[in-house]
Amino acid sequence: MYRLELIGISKQYPAVKANDGVNLRVAPGEIHAVLGENGAGKSTLMKIIYGAVRPDAGEIFFNGAPVRVRSPHEARALGIAMVFQHFSLFDTMTAAENVWLGLERSLSLADVITAVRAKAAEYGLEIDPLRPVHTLSVGERQRIEIVRALLTNPQLLILDEPTSVLTPQAVGTLFDTLRQLAARGCSILYISHKLDEIRALCSACTVLRAGRVTGVVDPRVESEASLSRLMIGAEPPQLTHRAPRTGAVALAVGNLKLSRQDRFGVNLDAIDLAVHTGEIVGVAGVSGNGQQELLAALSGEDTRSAPNSIRLFGQPIGAADADTRRRLGLHFVPEERLGRGAVPPLGLAHNVLLTRREPIGRGGWLRLGRMDAMTEAIIARFNVKAGGPRAAARSLSGGNLQKYIVGREIDARPKMLIVAQPTWGVDVGATAQIRAELLALRDAGCAVLVVSEELDELFEIADRLVVIANGRLSPPLTTHAATREQIGQWMSGLWTTPPTTENAIGHAGN
Repeated sequence: MYRLELIGISKQYPAVKANDGVNLRVAPGEIHAVLGENGAGKSTLMKIIYGAVRPDAGEIFFNGAPVRVRSPHEARALGIAMVFQHFSLFDTMTAAENVWLGLERSLSLADVITAVRAKAAEYGLEIDPLRPVHTLSVGERQRIEIVRALLTNPQLLILDEPTSVLTPQAVGTLFDTLRQLAARGCSILYISHKLDEIRALCSACTVLRAGRVTGVVDPRVESEASLSRLMIGAEPPQLTHRAPRTGAVALAVGNLKLSRQDRFGVNLDAIDLAVHTGEIVGVAGVSGNGQQELLAALSGEDTRSAPNSIRLFGQPIGAADADTRRRLGLHFVPEERLGRGAVPPLGLAHNVLLTRREPIGRGGWLRLGRMDAMTEAIIARFNVKAGGPRAAARSLSGGNLQKYIVGREIDARPKMLIVAQPTWGVDVGATAQIRAELLALRDAGCAVLVVSEELDELFEIADRLVVIANGRLSPPLTTHAATREQIGQWMSGLWTTPPTTENAIGHAGN
């Protein structure tokens, strides 16, 4: 008897058929991957199982019995839990209060706080249950979602891109957790674009392409190339990484000190950093160690810095707003797609206006044709699957929205680009394209700063690496001289290397 069986599941949206006669079977205690490129229908299928979306056709069987899952509440009553790629958390509530919403009414908030701490400690997921969600990074929010799901003791756990913003150490801990759950009989549906993870963790894999099943395989006996061919019909292109041709200092940060804006934030302590034209500098670190505060200071969201502590092409910008920095050539991709990178209910063409001013005519009149043309060019260049330039941002899959936002900023031809989590939730083909575009920007003379919790990504595209820990920044290392073990140690703040010549360059730019 299968834990879950789907027969002929179909779902049609106005612009696309997300699922087309999908069959899926998951055994008790099985870790089963669902693989597919962005827009293949994975998230829609998972939402159907969880009751957040109703199918147009098909049958669902759970533990051998036919079921109609009409809401997430009914799914949880059956024993189904889900961790969404786009988190379903209330920003103004604490972590514990968010968890409490999905649990039995008989539990008190004090019980939930105790349970969260115990479950987080059991699985090595660091969480402060009393922190408001709006003070947390994306990685910390993901931990809340995972712990909330684990507290329901599910028979079927659905994980949609669970490791997209987790460090390698946290991924290892999560995998141990999932294997323990599977050994106890919990079935796991695991959605990820990371083929190495699927091969290491899962014993079965259903591959979707354009809403249809293209294969059911054992990923342990497949190669990453064969899985990629099933998923996108080809192997992802190999990156060409030329030696950097660095020029003048584009971004110079010297002795940047900022006190946290709330009691849950992180103080920035004497940050020194230099990014030259023609190079990519990567910032590694465990989520919640000052990345948010640093990005806010560099992007212009936080203008409390001393003017001279941040310079862009020699101009003091520490107290300048985001619009002033954009006019000087700085563009920014935030880690939060919905709500910060894009306005969910607005069309993609109107979302262009968040960071681009070309379609605004005299007197503030919008040039709608220009907006549509720009958006269509971004959609075509970055292979964004969307129902045209007027499609609402929230109608896109997570990976396609990421491609659009990154593409919008790259298309602006920035002189300085700061990007957080550039390939979060993006399939292997699109990941290769985004990384190639970042390298092309660098080769064209742009200065690029990438903040990412994926070490493999940073080692693949960055020319130099720094680590942020406890609001402090390590000395820089050239990527070819760094090791994953060393970077892992530095993530705990354990560096003793004295400042290098390149730090002095940063000071000279101030």
